[in-house]
Amino acid sequence: MTGWWFSPRIAIFLSLVALGACSSPSPKLYTVAPVDGEVRTGGPAVIVFQQVGLARYLERSQIVSSSENYRLDVMPDDWWGEPLAAMLSRVLIDEVSQRLPRSTVLNENGAVTSTADATVALNVRRLDLDAAGNLVLQAQAAVTFKGRSEPTLRSFRFVVTPQGSGVPSEVAAISAAVGQLADGLASMLAAGRGAR
Repeated sequence: MTGWWFSPRIAIFLSLVALGACSSPSPKLYTVAPVDGEVRTGGPAVIVFQQVGLARYLERSQIVSSSENYRLDVMPDDWWGEPLAAMLSRVLIDEVSQRLPRSTVLNENGAVTSTADATVALNVRRLDLDAAGNLVLQAQAAVTFKGRSEPTLRSFRFVVTPQGSGVPSEVAAISAAVGQLADGLASMLAAGRGAR
């Protein structure tokens, strides 16, 4: 009777041990790092970034390696440390703040708010490696200045060659490309009406 009583418990324990042994390891987490750029004079007093829009294939925790040749290559154990749209917003705000030090740059969804002198809307259409192994960042930006009904529109395409192979090199290339995007956005903002 004692053997019958303990055998279901032993079976459950052994099943849990087997499940634990089969589980996958924790993913490696990555983040885009801010890159310094040219400091510019002028710029709107208050700049508000709207949430970055992403192509749907980029809306995942896993890092997308490539979308070439009708195939989506995703890194199953290499993930972004936060949602990609939120991370890109955070990094771009830091980078534009560095490039336009006389401007206050805010996130539309942040706790701190103010009336915007310029609003930035951004769509990221591509952010992965091409067939040659180069990182491609394609984006569309709209900057709307206070007192102007029509936004200033611009398309961007940056190609960065990674310095090595593997996910860390791809993420470093993404950081460099996002820095170039920040340069372009800072240029749009500094050139617009309402500059200090």
